[in-house]
Amino acid sequence: MGTVVDDAASVEFHDFFERHYAELARLAHLLTGESDAADDLAADALLAMWHRWDRVRAADHPVAYARGVVANLARSRIRSAVRERRRVTLFWSQRDESSENPDVPAMVDVQGALRSLPFRKRACVVLRHAFDLSEKDTALALGISVGTVKSQTSKGMAELQRLLGSADGPSRVHAAVLRTGGAGGRNP
Repeated sequence: MGTVVDDAASVEFHDFFERHYAELARLAHLLTGESDAADDLAADALLAMWHRWDRVRAADHPVAYARGVVANLARSRIRSAVRERRRVTLFWSQRDESSENPDVPAMVDVQGALRSLPFRKRACVVLRHAFDLSEKDTALALGISVGTVKSQTSKGMAELQRLLGSADGPSRVHAAVLRTGGAGGRNP
């Protein structure tokens, strides 16, 4: 995992952190387009550098190394997000059901509420309640554990009920997705 770093190295790393953290966070933001993730990626990169600080500080260009670590972490994050979206899209694209005389205001309300949920909660709710997938199939589609599916679905439904002001969230989610052709987010 790395070697023990002495006090002088600790001071040196702290100085490096103070001088370059903002730049690395800005780089992460520009690479991912996600301001929330940028701070995390910069911190993760600096943590990785701290674990190997004895080798990094001996390098000719430690800042270049740090930028490379941030770029690799950003690439991994983007690839992971793309894989997750593809898995969800696969299930959304397999449905081709529609409904006569849709309740457009209800659809707009449900779709707006769904969009306000974080992606993983939204995906769990839609796959479980709109596509009637089992917890196991939902976990497989999203690449997460069954326990995470249970927790994210429960929390997502609670948020939807709060946002929609009703206890019939599952049936409204199901109806809204069916009325949009099963695309889970296409506009009516």
